[in-house]
Amino acid sequence: MSVLELITRADERGLAASGIACLERCLPSSDDGTGAEALRPLWASCGNGRDWAARLVAAGEALEGVTPPDAGSAVADRVRDLVRAAPKEFAEGPLRIWADACSLLALEVHQEFDLPAADGGEGLERLRTGEAEDGGPLVMGELRRQIAILELLAETEGPAGGGAGLRRALDLSTEGQRVLKAALSRRARGRT
Repeated sequence: MSVLELITRADERGLAASGIACLERCLPSSDDGTGAEALRPLWASCGNGRDWAARLVAAGEALEGVTPPDAGSAVADRVRDLVRAAPKEFAEGPLRIWADACSLLALEVHQEFDLPAADGGEGLERLRTGEAEDGGPLVMGELRRQIAILELLAETEGPAGGGAGLRRALDLSTEGQRVLKAALSRRARGRT
């Protein structure tokens, strides 16, 4: 199933967690603890939406002035914009639009930093619909991660599996942060 199909079928919990995970992977954690950590409190609201709006405001404030050294200020600005644009209402419709935008941003960031640069390929939208399978290694890894997180959250719906599913989704997202951070470090070493 394509990432867009999974977003279409996801519930509020899956959409919120997927969006947060995508944004976190755009901001690999820096050594001083800034970056993706600003978004971590949002995970606590994904299960039932409790305190979602207040946590969004806090995350937006925590992101002010954050510029992870590897990702750069342009990426941090784009993440801040999406956090500000996040729906305050914890409802499928608005969250679906937001999660879709977060998915696209994460793929664009990974495409920007892909080694070698993934200028060719068949376009991110065709990858997201499942019509294409040709992207750079970072883009394809990010696409697989997005699909895995959405599938995992769909499989673990309900009170029994909800918390465990969110923890596993967070682990997958953290793994993705490490992958991008390592790629950016290799790229920086190549320039020196």
